Amino acid sequence: MIVIRDVSAYQETQKPSPDLVRFDNVTKTYDGHTAVVDKLDLFVREGEFLSLLGPSGSGKTTTLMMLAGFEEPTSGEITLAGQSLTRVPPHRRDIGMVFQDYALFPHMSVAENLAYPLRLRRRSRAEIKTQVEQALDMVNLKGFGQRRPTALSGGQKQRVAVARALIFQPRLILMDEPLGALDRQLREQLQVEIKQLHRRLGVTIIYVTHDQGEALTLSDRVALFHQGRIEQLGSPRDLYERPDTAFVAGFLGDNNLIPATVLTTDAETCQLRLGSGQVFSGRPAAALKAGDPAHVAIRPEAIRACSPDEPGAAPAEVLEAFYTGDQLRIRCSAFGVDTVLVKVSSGSDRPHFHIGQKIGLAIGVDAVRALPGQAGK
Repeated sequence: MIVIRDVSAYQETQKPSPDLVRFDNVTKTYDGHTAVVDKLDLFVREGEFLSLLGPSGSGKTTTLMMLAGFEEPTSGEITLAGQSLTRVPPHRRDIGMVFQDYALFPHMSVAENLAYPLRLRRRSRAEIKTQVEQALDMVNLKGFGQRRPTALSGGQKQRVAVARALIFQPRLILMDEPLGALDRQLREQLQVEIKQLHRRLGVTIIYVTHDQGEALTLSDRVALFHQGRIEQLGSPRDLYERPDTAFVAGFLGDNNLIPATVLTTDAETCQLRLGSGQVFSGRPAAALKAGDPAHVAIRPEAIRACSPDEPGAAPAEVLEAFYTGDQLRIRCSAFGVDTVLVKVSSGSDRPHFHIGQKIGLAIGVDAVRALPGQAGK
């Protein structure tokens, strides 16, 4: 685990600001026609952990590279602490960077790698020595200063990369898929360490990832990118439990998306008719009116498998059942489709399911999200 010994010197350099970073109507195109990032408006608060999440090609990495100074916006403006970055080169932006491939100098020792950004800033030898020792201690690598990067494990290399990004006390840290090359167990361990580091230092972090679980675990807010735009921006709980669109619902975890048509609606609830003729009550994600096409979105863990005779339960037939250790994943035929997924905790008292079994599905109104969409798709 990362152990922070003394963060007072770091915290003293951080000046409060409501919005540390702003993107104002930023567009990036490489061919003059296709926008990789399209009219992006985004702010990042001082001390916030913001993840840029999305599939490949959605614009999240390009957004990060523009902020770092490695790409130039085609139009729009990016500011840091109220100052435009338009004519500021990357090394003068007061930004630390952590890459997936670590970007450590192989011919330098760990200590020399950490000292490099301090030497660029003309720090004294005594100051460099002290800060390198503190940085190694901070990431629990005391005694590793004389090793070369080739003698380190993947997790140790990433700790060095994080320490190097922090050592000159920047106002902002950018992380581009930093854990993508690590195995699952080490990745989860370092997620905890990065979160602890953020919490104790209070540094602002913008983190690019395509891993939904990683974004939900680490972030104060998540910006979910789709085709160069932010599809939804909010807390991890907002995006997971209250998606605004079918894309958000389908990208973050498993979700049952069933085409429907709106029958009636108000600010709190709406009635929807599925293609099977069944009627659902749910919570609307946006302004909907009678006759609108929609999608019913229901998380698999929000569905309770029960007896087919239970009052109010919807009839279903088990098509497949998979044991995954901590849960059973059951695919059912229900509501006129053959793709309804149900998750059941696999405790010692779990029920048994077999292919062809008739069961009931109990779903509360708060578990049903009504999303704008096209019926039949």
